[in-house]
Amino acid sequence: MRLKTIYSFLHSEINMVEKALEETVKGESPLLREASLHLLKAGGKRIRPVFVLLSGKFGKNNHQAVHDIAVALELIHMASLVHDDVIDDADLRRGKPTIKTIWDNRIAMYTGDFIFAKALELATNIKDPAAHKILSKTIVELSVGEIEQIKEKFWFDQKFRHYLRRIKRKTALLIAASCQLGAIAAGAEREIHRQLYQYGYFVGMSYQIIDDVLDFTSTEEKLGKPAGGDLRQGNITLPVLFAMENEEIRRQIVNVHENISQMELEAVIQLIKESGAIEKSLEISDKYLQKALRALEGLPDIKAKKTLREIALYIGKRKY
Repeated sequence: MRLKTIYSFLHSEINMVEKALEETVKGESPLLREASLHLLKAGGKRIRPVFVLLSGKFGKNNHQAVHDIAVALELIHMASLVHDDVIDDADLRRGKPTIKTIWDNRIAMYTGDFIFAKALELATNIKDPAAHKILSKTIVELSVGEIEQIKEKFWFDQKFRHYLRRIKRKTALLIAASCQLGAIAAGAEREIHRQLYQYGYFVGMSYQIIDDVLDFTSTEEKLGKPAGGDLRQGNITLPVLFAMENEEIRRQIVNVHENISQMELEAVIQLIKESGAIEKSLEISDKYLQKALRALEGLPDIKAKKTLREIALYIGKRKY
C-alpha cells in the first residue's frame, strides 16, 4: 500500500494545501519565485501537512486556520531543506538539482529565508498565543539541531544519546508540532493536542531512524540522492554507531572522509550492513512506533485516529 492511499480521503484538502503552497511562494521577485517553485515542483511526501490536517479532525474543524498552519509548517520544512543543501553542498534533492546548484549559495540562502518568512506570515492567522509559543520554540530547537549536526560531523566518539538528541531537534519536534498545532488550530481540547504531540514526537523519532537506515539499504533511484551520503558528509547515524561497536569495522569507518571514493565507501557500507547494525536500528525505530501507537489510545475513535495509526505502521515498513 502506498502512503497516499492511507489518507486518500484527504485528497481534496491536500490539493488545496498544494495550491496554497504555490500561491504563497509567488512573491514579487521573479528570481525568488522561480527558485521557490523549483523546490516545490520537486515534490515531497507532504507528511507534515497530512499530520496537521488529520490532527485538525479532533477539533471544531476550523478549515482555514488548519489549512494555514499546514501550509506554514511545510514551508518551514522546505526552508530548512534549502539551507541544509547549502551546508551539505548537496547537488541533488528528491532526484532534482538543488537550488544552490542551479543558482548559487547566496540565492539559495535568501530563498530559504523568503520561504521561512512566508511561513511566519501565514502562521499569524492563528490567534491562539500558545500556538505561536510552540511554533517559535520548535524553530529554535530545529536551528540548534542543525548546529549540532554541523559540530558533530565526523565525531566518531559520540554516544547514542547525542544521536537521539540531534534527531529529536532536527526531525521529531517539527512533526510533533505539526500534530499539536493542527489540533490547536481546530480548537481541540488541551489534553487531545498534548496526546497528539506525543504521537508526533514518537513517530518523528522513528521516521528519522528509518531515514538513516534507508541511507544504507535503499538505492539512489529511490532516495533521490546517492546511498551512503550521510556517512560521506560525516553525519554519524544510528546504524554507524551500532556498527562501530565492532572494533574492526570501527577502524574502517573512522577512515571515511568527504573525498572518499565511491568504491571505498561502498565497501564500508557493506560492512555496516553485515554487522547487524541495520536490524538493531530497526528495533529502536519499532520501540518508538509502539510508543506512538500507545499515545493514540486515549483519543476519540474517529477516522483520523485510525489513519494516524496506519501511517505509523507504514512508516515502520517504508522502503524509501
